[in-house]
Amino acid sequence: MDYDKMTDEQLIEKLRLGDKEITDYIMEKYKGLVRQNAKAMYLLGGENDDLIQEGMIGLFKAVQDYNPEAGTSFYSFAQLCISRQIYTAMKAARRKKHIPLNSYVSLYAEEEDQEGRMPLAETIEAGAESNPEEALLGKEYARAFEEELKERLSKLENRVLYLHLLGMDYLTIADIIGKSPKTVDNALQRIKAKAKELVK
Repeated sequence: MDYDKMTDEQLIEKLRLGDKEITDYIMEKYKGLVRQNAKAMYLLGGENDDLIQEGMIGLFKAVQDYNPEAGTSFYSFAQLCISRQIYTAMKAARRKKHIPLNSYVSLYAEEEDQEGRMPLAETIEAGAESNPEEALLGKEYARAFEEELKERLSKLENRVLYLHLLGMDYLTIADIIGKSPKTVDNALQRIKAKAKELVK
């Protein structure tokens, strides 16, 4: 299929009909736009590599959320999503200067639940000795678990986990972080193993 001859709007329509390869094509096509936005924000004090990754997340969201019937071009919508994602990340980083940009992932974030995905902590099998009494610890246990796992994960693992919770597939995650799909898979396996260690 020659995607080069199709408009962005036609590509999105074809994507909605099931051609999943279009996502990768659009992500590659708009990398330059992401870099332009990241460079502009970098001059205001951001970390360039992290801002590029945030911009790619914004682009991914644009691909998922674009509605041709809204009357705006995909380019304009993507530009908005990219810049908004980068700006939001920078604001969050300034609020938490002691935490590196994108190094933290919440395992209990409400937005994941609203999109129909279980929080990661709920997908991890509890240890054999778990019992109703332990469940009563509720949020205190959850917070402690989250903090401990955060400390055990590398920056790469935190990044992969964050993108995975956004619903991205291995190929898209690999493209965003500049690693191979095998690296992404290995990172997710390490995350799962580390999480299981905490509930033994």
